[in-house]
Amino acid sequence: MVATLLKGTAYLTGAASGIGRATAIAFVRSGIQNLALTDINESNLQKVQQEINAAYPKVKVHIMKLNVRDTDEVDRSVLKAVEMFGRIDIAVNVAGIGGNGAMTHEVPEGDWERVVDVNLNGVWRCQRAQLRAMMQQENLGLRKGRGSIVNVASMYGLIAPPASIPATEYTASKHAVVGLTRSDASSYGPHGIRINAMCPGYIETPLNPASATMTSEVMKTPMGRMGSVEEIADCIVFLSSEMASYVTGSILVSDGGHTMV
Repeated sequence: MVATLLKGTAYLTGAASGIGRATAIAFVRSGIQNLALTDINESNLQKVQQEINAAYPKVKVHIMKLNVRDTDEVDRSVLKAVEMFGRIDIAVNVAGIGGNGAMTHEVPEGDWERVVDVNLNGVWRCQRAQLRAMMQQENLGLRKGRGSIVNVASMYGLIAPPASIPATEYTASKHAVVGLTRSDASSYGPHGIRINAMCPGYIETPLNPASATMTSEVMKTPMGRMGSVEEIADCIVFLSSEMASYVTGSILVSDGGHTMV
């Protein structure tokens, strides 16, 4: 990767593991100098900070424990990032959880509310705070604008899961993230803010535990394998960079071809 592909400050949620951690590392490898990393898992977040500091000692990394279900915490974390680094050039909303794997008639209302509150409302809370900050920032021109936001959805934000893998709450929340992304991309494009969604397929993360059913579904994918978090992070780097300066409201799918079969 080109070391100067990205510049400035990036703010990430869900940065303690999986796609969030991989994206943080890809960002600094691509030139980001200031990182505001958030996650509800503070101990793992500290490990990511230490890992980046060891490999990239000149990069400034600030970590904050964050529950995306808490509006005050979300607002404070974004304001703190702006206070420390002056502006937020890139924001990536990764934080999310899976459902309980039950069919709708078996899903307790509390489970539904919890998944939707994290995966949809949490993204909305974070994006609202990020937009408020970016609207106050200087517009740096056609290629950079006021900032870029990437929301991590899922291929299940575009299609339904197979009957063998019920994911009612998860699927509904990820479809809604795609809708939120497109709606706000339309509203904020005139203000120099790009908003796109990343839709991964079957990726090797803690949310995708190995099982016979999962293995069977993965083998139906044209590429015949799961993707890596690094492959998704590279896509997010592209969407965040000036190479995608005319891309907004886009839904980038990286699923090994699964959604076309």
